[in-house]
Amino acid sequence: MLMLNCDLGELVGEKNNDALIMPLIDQANIACGVHAGNAESMIKTVKLAIKHNVSIGAHPSYPDRENFGRISIKMKSKDLKECVLEQINTLNSICISQKTHLDYIKPHGALYNDMMANLDIFETICQTLSINHKNIALMIQALPSPQQFIIIARKYNISLLFEAFADRAYQKNGLLVPRSQKNSVYHQQSEVIEQISQLIKCQQLTSIDNQILRLNVDTLCVHGDNNSALELISALRKLINESV
Repeated sequence: MLMLNCDLGELVGEKNNDALIMPLIDQANIACGVHAGNAESMIKTVKLAIKHNVSIGAHPSYPDRENFGRISIKMKSKDLKECVLEQINTLNSICISQKTHLDYIKPHGALYNDMMANLDIFETICQTLSINHKNIALMIQALPSPQQFIIIARKYNISLLFEAFADRAYQKNGLLVPRSQKNSVYHQQSEVIEQISQLIKCQQLTSIDNQILRLNVDTLCVHGDNNSALELISALRKLINESV
């Protein structure tokens, strides 16, 4: 059965639906305090995940809080390793203090996109995990031809989780339509359900230019900062459960 994941611990105030979203998902990608969140939000979100038996993932970012981690930053491999490892270790320490553990890492925003577009950055992330966190899986985007990523991950004994994005539009190469382009994010429930129904029934998605993308997917993501996140996740939970 497909798992459902969401980026949490990113929003504060009235927009924070984490307590309502957590019971509906299988995996929580928790902001590590760099693009969003802080020690307090991490502790709160970890406790929510424990309460609802949700798998915990670290959601590290480029050091760019001002732009919510959505702008690429050119970093030396050494500096990127240190930045990512510090974020993982911060959340891991909180997990240990709460008598739980990290299961995976999913880079955030521009770092995620750069990792998928640049194999050198992907290898740097794998190297980072191999330092102290070999047992933690790496969540990456499911692509029609993921073999290059699989080969690098195996080199470092890193397990991969392949995800599709329920609320994002796709390019014909299998990558996401950049957020800078119009209609890159789906907010209408009907659009999301149509896309994921196709994935569940046929193991494929359709790009914005009507190319069929055949994908092997372990987990679906809905972005927690999507204004319709709670409604979309509720509908997807029902769809996934009914497909079993």
